[in-house]
Amino acid sequence: MVGLRTGGAPQAHEESDGSQRGSGAGGSERAASRIAAAREDHNAEWDADQQQDNNDIVPLTRVEAEKLFGPQVSRPSRVTPFRVVAAQLVLSLVATLVWWLFYKPPGAAALSAFLGGAICWLPGALFAARLKQLSRAGTVLNWMLGEAFKMGATIAMFVVIAFRYHDVQWIPLLVTYLIALKTYWIALAWR
Repeated sequence: MVGLRTGGAPQAHEESDGSQRGSGAGGSERAASRIAAAREDHNAEWDADQQQDNNDIVPLTRVEAEKLFGPQVSRPSRVTPFRVVAAQLVLSLVATLVWWLFYKPPGAAALSAFLGGAICWLPGALFAARLKQLSRAGTVLNWMLGEAFKMGATIAMFVVIAFRYHDVQWIPLLVTYLIALKTYWIALAWR
């Protein structure tokens, strides 16, 4: 006989007549079919539990959402892709200025910092322009293709800079890139 443990894994119990103890293919086939049947029963029980859990989810009303999150919950976000790109550009320029002022020699470090910021904001600007162009047909597939293009452009820019610009200063480049990359979080917090 096949039963279920409380943990959900099927286990085989010995029958009193000893039919499973016998050797041969027939006994092991019966045991395997009983285990498979028990697993199907367990999966059906799991699916029923999941369906019940999904039915218990009730969306918030507008009043409840405003109570929880404040009256600005229904206001559209001011964070747009172009604002994020603009913030990335500004932070990249500020970081470039800081590298130029405090790093010796300033020229290569400042250029490397600017290129690091550009690796972040240039693909983002292209992605934002693509989103604006496809705003009427904004599907998930268009969004995914835009993100794939953005990642490809970022990788390509890193590769081109690594192989073409021999005076690159990697610390200013990577630090400025990370600063520009974290602008998303600053833009969301600034909301």
